[in-house]
Amino acid sequence: MLICRTLAELREARQGWRREGRRVGLVPTMGALHAGHLALVAAARAEADVVGASIFVNPTQFGPNEDLSRYPRDEAGDLAKLRAAGCDFTWLPTPEAMYPAGFATGIEVAGVTQGWEGDARPGHFRGVATVCAKLFLQTGAEVAAFGEKDWQQLQVVRRAARDLDIPVRILPVPTVREADGLALSSRNRFLSAAERARAPLLHAAMRRAAAAIAAGAPPGTALAGEEETLRCAGFVPEYFALVQAETLRPLEALASGVEGRLLAAARLGTVRLLDNIAVPGATA
Repeated sequence: MLICRTLAELREARQGWRREGRRVGLVPTMGALHAGHLALVAAARAEADVVGASIFVNPTQFGPNEDLSRYPRDEAGDLAKLRAAGCDFTWLPTPEAMYPAGFATGIEVAGVTQGWEGDARPGHFRGVATVCAKLFLQTGAEVAAFGEKDWQQLQVVRRAARDLDIPVRILPVPTVREADGLALSSRNRFLSAAERARAPLLHAAMRRAAAAIAAGAPPGTALAGEEETLRCAGFVPEYFALVQAETLRPLEALASGVEGRLLAAARLGTVRLLDNIAVPGATA
C-alpha cells in the first residue's frame, strides 16, 4: 500500500494512474477506523481500479465547543486495517498541507445544511464540504464512498459535488451495525459499559416509530412517544424527525413518491449518537 504524506507524492501517483487509464476510488475518513469504514473500501473497490483512503482529522468541521484533541487517533492501527482490506493507497495530509498560510476559501452549501446537524454544529458542513472538495481534487477520485449513517453529510457532499461540477460519483453505502443494532461509530468507544448496553435502544425506538408511521400513525404522535421512551432510558434527545430524504425538509405525513428518512440525534452520557433509517412505505 502506497502511503502519501505530501501533495507531491500524491500527484506523482495520480499521474501514473491517469497514464494507465485507471479509475480511482476514495474513502474519506478521519481515522479511528472500524468495520464501517472497511465496508466503504469494499464498496469503492467494486467501482474502481485503484482504491485509497484519506486519514485527516479536519479541524474546520469542529465547532468552538467541540474537543478536536479528544477525537480518537490510531494511525498505525488504521494503516494495518487498510492494508488488510486491500487498500492501494492512503493519503495522510497535515493541517498545514490542507490549509496553508493565507488559506481563505470555504464552500457554503445552502438548503440541505439547514436544520438538524447544521443547527447543532454551526459551521460544521462548511468544513465538510470544503475538505471533501479538496480531497476529490487532490486525489482525482472518480468515485467516493460515504456511509449512510451520516445522512445529512451525505446529502451535503452530493450537493456540493454536483453544484461545483466535480467529476466524482458519490457512492452511498448502508450503515454498518453491531449485532444489537447500534450503528458503528468511532465515538462508541467512549461509552461506558452501562451506556453501551443501553445504546441500541435508540435504533430500536427508531424502528418502532418508522413502523408505526408506515402503518398510518401520525408522525408527530409516533415520534413523541418514542422520544419520551428514550428520555426514560437516560437519553437526551436533540432531534427525532421524519424528513424528505434528499432535501431534509420535515414531513408531516408520508406521501406517495416521496422518500422518507427518520433522523435522530441523542446524547447518552458524554457521547452524542447519530442514526437514521428509511421509512418503509414512504415511496410509491
